[in-house]
Amino acid sequence: MAVPKFDELFNPVIQALHELGGSATVREIDERVGEILNLSEEDLNEIHRGSMTKLSYLCTWARNYLKRYGVVENSERGVWRLTTKGYGIQEVDKEEVKRAVRDVGRKNVAVGDLSFVGEDPDTTTSTWQENLISEMYNLSPAAFEKLSQRLLREAGFIEVEVTGRSGDGGIDGTGILQLNSFLSFRILFQCKRYKGSVSSQEIRNFRGAMDGRAQNGLFMTTGTFTRDARNEADRDGATPIDLIDGNLFAEKMKELGLGVIINGEEVEVDGNFFKEFM
Repeated sequence: MAVPKFDELFNPVIQALHELGGSATVREIDERVGEILNLSEEDLNEIHRGSMTKLSYLCTWARNYLKRYGVVENSERGVWRLTTKGYGIQEVDKEEVKRAVRDVGRKNVAVGDLSFVGEDPDTTTSTWQENLISEMYNLSPAAFEKLSQRLLREAGFIEVEVTGRSGDGGIDGTGILQLNSFLSFRILFQCKRYKGSVSSQEIRNFRGAMDGRAQNGLFMTTGTFTRDARNEADRDGATPIDLIDGNLFAEKMKELGLGVIINGEEVEVDGNFFKEFM
């Protein structure tokens, strides 16, 4: 089946959160919704616009409507969870949800709050995530590597170096994650400024280039990853590779206060931030 409309994802999102123990990251929710709907690889990889998949885009809208309806909420760290109201239900009436959310939107407009007016995803402008990813894609490959370096440093990595050596199997840099005063581990990372989906073959190529040189790999992209690529990254017996797609990259930038201006629930892209990478 094709990816349903955003309002037809309300109940799959609620079901996914129940099955995941009441809370989950965006990626976990999106993946479980895809499993619940039995979506094909082609459906899962369908790009909505730029580098965000259609499923991820529409799930974002579904979560936001459910949040306004009061059945889910999210933390600043990007974890979504069921509210007390959400724990007490298994499904909602989509028309009731949309009506309630739009009523709230009209009241907000009446008092001068334009943060949300109950738009549909087919008629609204781009999300802040899409705008942020677009800014990243407009960087040169070298500038995106520098941005990735900054993100890793802000996230707690030390000795982060961008190597950028040609012929090194796509390895763009190294870093060390200090777990505590005694333990740390070295990572190799690859940065891909890319529209579309990274394939499983690219993950295998990256792992081959690592060849025992680090305990973990990190693959960052402005695009997304196919389901096969995610499965390859987590393959048993192989060096683990963590994946950061464009949407997660944007969420991490927001979490660390990089490239965005946050006013309550409103998020705007700070274009001046990216000038230092030009």
